[in-house]
Amino acid sequence: MPDNIPEVKISRIAETILGILGGIAGLIGAIFALFLGGLGTAFGAEGASGIVNLGWLTILLSILGIVGGAIASRNADAAGICMLLSGCMLLSGIGGFLAISMGYMIAGPLLITGGILALARKSK
Repeated sequence: MPDNIPEVKISRIAETILGILGGIAGLIGAIFALFLGGLGTAFGAEGASGIVNLGWLTILLSILGIVGGAIASRNADAAGICMLLSGCMLLSGIGGFLAISMGYMIAGPLLITGGILALARKSK
């Protein structure tokens, strides 16, 4: 191959948008879970403190998804791992899915799709 062919840089806009939107959707669901868990704790509902704890974990994993989306254009492999880790953990029930199942049904697939795109599309 000739040396004078310019290197084509792949745009990572889709991965960035999916990661950031997925993380924001997760944050909204986590805040909702924290609100309901706090309300349950105030009224003495059994298991409400567990919802609060899972809400905090969901916030951390959502931030990880946002970070993955933000670094997609600079380091696609790290971004893909961050988004897949966040999305899979939250949809598998380790984090938010049990706490806020309907709230994270949007965020999880967005993060997983962004992570797969980031890892599958390689620069030439």
